[in-house]
Amino acid sequence: MHKILIIEDNPDIVANVYAFFEPKGYQLDNAHNGPSGLTLAAENTYDVILLDVMLPGMDGTQLCKALREKLHNKTPVLMLTARDTLSDKVAGFDSGADDYLVKPFSLVELEVRVRALIRRHQDEFFEQDIKLGPLTLNIEKHTAYRDDIPLKLTPTGFKILQTLMQSYPNIVSKSELEEKVWGEDLPNSDALRTHLHSVRTQVDKPFDHAMLITVPGVGYQIISPEDKRAL
Repeated sequence: MHKILIIEDNPDIVANVYAFFEPKGYQLDNAHNGPSGLTLAAENTYDVILLDVMLPGMDGTQLCKALREKLHNKTPVLMLTARDTLSDKVAGFDSGADDYLVKPFSLVELEVRVRALIRRHQDEFFEQDIKLGPLTLNIEKHTAYRDDIPLKLTPTGFKILQTLMQSYPNIVSKSELEEKVWGEDLPNSDALRTHLHSVRTQVDKPFDHAMLITVPGVGYQIISPEDKRAL
């Protein structure tokens, strides 16, 4: 039985989610404000958290950031919001969210997203360490470092970086990267670009040499700073 935490202050949305998911065998908890939601997430184990962005007491991005950085909680987070600009999505993913669904949404689509997040979270690789120059990923611990500096990656961002590093020195096409990360449950067209922006912010922005590059018309590639192709 999968367990879902709903952190949402709109009672109609909460009631609709309960009415849709409970008959399918899901177990649900809910909180109507940020602090209560964070407490439930800290004290219980869930398969997925449905998180509204606009919440009383603590907004969704603050809550998600606290969940990842203070509680070190890796439960998949699906953000629910009426905001659909790229900057809003970047802010959500940067805070640690794994997926983003814009209101109003279909409950059927919501279940597809929930199932995909659960499946991806359970689909762990057994290889422990992947190293490329100054970059190191530990699959078991789900940690990443560059020059021994810890990188704050979302679970989706981690999987993107893991896929690119495991493919080195090959270029990974957009469609192949999406398939590796999301399987058959492909997200909207902006999702990969948004996640890649977040990964670059961690992997490249604080450092002198870029390691994650775009090959126009071909795809994406991770390179070593010592590689002659580095920009």
